[in-house]
Amino acid sequence: MALTKWIHRWIAVVPNMKLNQRFLASYLLVCIIPLLIVSTIIYYQSANSLEEASQEFAALYTSQIESSMNDFLQEYDRVTKTVLIDNDILSRLGEEKLPMAELIVNNNMINRILMRIALLKPEISYMTLITKGNNVYHYSNTSSVVNESILLQQDWYRKSMDPEETLFITPLHDRSYYEDKGEGAVLTVGRVLLNANGSYAGVLLIDMDPSHLLKLNENFIVARDRYDMRVIVSNKKGEMVYHSDLTSGKTNWKQLSASQRNPAIEKNDEKMIVLTGSMASNQLEVRTEIPRDKLLLKIGNMKVSTILVIAISFLFIMLISIAMSSYITRPIMNLRRSMKQAEAGLYHPIELKIPNDEIGSLIHSYNKMIITIKTLIEEVYLAEIKQRHAKFLALQHQINPHMLYNTLESIRMKALVKEQDEIAGMIKILARMFKLSLGKETGLHLVSNEVDYTMNYLKLQNIRFDDRFKLHVQMSEDVLQCRILPLIFQPIVENSINHGFHDYSKVMNIYLEGTVTEENDLRIRISDDGEGMDPSQVDELNKKLSEAEANKLKLDDLIEASGMSIGLRNIAERIKLQYGDRYDMTVNSLQGEGTVVEFRIPRRE
Repeated sequence: MALTKWIHRWIAVVPNMKLNQRFLASYLLVCIIPLLIVSTIIYYQSANSLEEASQEFAALYTSQIESSMNDFLQEYDRVTKTVLIDNDILSRLGEEKLPMAELIVNNNMINRILMRIALLKPEISYMTLITKGNNVYHYSNTSSVVNESILLQQDWYRKSMDPEETLFITPLHDRSYYEDKGEGAVLTVGRVLLNANGSYAGVLLIDMDPSHLLKLNENFIVARDRYDMRVIVSNKKGEMVYHSDLTSGKTNWKQLSASQRNPAIEKNDEKMIVLTGSMASNQLEVRTEIPRDKLLLKIGNMKVSTILVIAISFLFIMLISIAMSSYITRPIMNLRRSMKQAEAGLYHPIELKIPNDEIGSLIHSYNKMIITIKTLIEEVYLAEIKQRHAKFLALQHQINPHMLYNTLESIRMKALVKEQDEIAGMIKILARMFKLSLGKETGLHLVSNEVDYTMNYLKLQNIRFDDRFKLHVQMSEDVLQCRILPLIFQPIVENSINHGFHDYSKVMNIYLEGTVTEENDLRIRISDDGEGMDPSQVDELNKKLSEAEANKLKLDDLIEASGMSIGLRNIAERIKLQYGDRYDMTVNSLQGEGTVVEFRIPRRE
């Protein structure tokens, strides 16, 4: 019903269409619709046939994998039972105090048992027998050595202490408990050892390369290279035991473990052909995956050819349409050219002859719009300049004098209690700071002036806090002679003291570092070894600093914030207002280790 209604509406529209539109619509109907129908039918038929064949192959191979895995588990069940033959040895595993002679005999017998297992299975790289009392016995076919203490702390080992089966396979894990701490993954086959009375005696752990769990035949390798096919074996908890991409070298353990830990990396089964099966009393599950896009790669080549034919048809249609409607499109091209100029900031109206049709009416409206925009931009630009200048002046004059008041109070108390001559020195330092802050307020001054101002500030603070602050300046003479906004360093240092200095029994070190970057910018770093901040505070502070752009702060906000501390955001806004938004400020901090404030400004001598 809806299709019939649409057809009738289309028939009613056709008589009112222009000639170039009729030609365009005719060529589209004649050329594109048949091509789309035929290519769609061929594509989906071929895709379904190929997918069915691939599923049959994957199902057959999954069945072979299940059989191979069952054989593997049965074989290791038989081999590891060798340890259970001697009940006398098992009964002695849990005994911690034995005569030296019996202890040597036990060690030799256990080593012979482990050696016997290693001779039966050469693929075993390392065997570890751990008793109930955490006595550890080793045997290795390689030079690798296991660190016993680290092994006993591994999460996978602790989980294996209470397995559901006496024979179990651990998930893939790293080699961090080996002395060489080599890269790659390790697969561990375990056997729980029980005494004759059924009590726990120990566990036998057999480490091997994951590639020995399942041998890839040539058919699978061909299918893997052609279709990116993969096999994944996992336990009932979903933990990975085997991955064909790892054993084939297509990926490494570091990348694979990172993808397992990252919840943002999820498998999309809709993009995969997935076949699953279970084995070994449902202890393990095998999953075979085939990406659909790789499977349909050949069909995709046909789709590309079809798209190419349609594109050529479109080109042919467009050439004919352009040849027949050049008169109509010429005004549109002029309009488009004028729009490009407007995008580049040139707002000029179209002065060519305007036709008296719909396009002419559009161009006339466009000219009026361009003139209006040009007028508004000029007005807004002047207003923005005034507003930015007002913002800069407001931020420049926002400095809170609490520090100076606190210093004067310290001088007064020092004079009343001590009556010493150093009051004159304190007043001299304070006078220098007043002169620098008030005399340079409206202009740029040198980095050396900032360093001098900061030194004077710390001298006053050391008098107040009994020499608890030490300043380290690491700047070259070239850096010291560069120009900078006034009153940048001291507020940051003051912030370090107010928020980082809590232990009055220790000296707090403050570092001023300045370097020149490859982009010829100045990178200033101010750090301390104070209390620091936790990660959430650092993230919140950096978020506020990133929002401190020249165009994100209204003048009303500045007036409302005038009663607050100048803060790092004030400095960041001053830097952006003076130098531009590409110059930013960041804060890094660790709890108990200190804080680092870093910002960049252009180098100006």
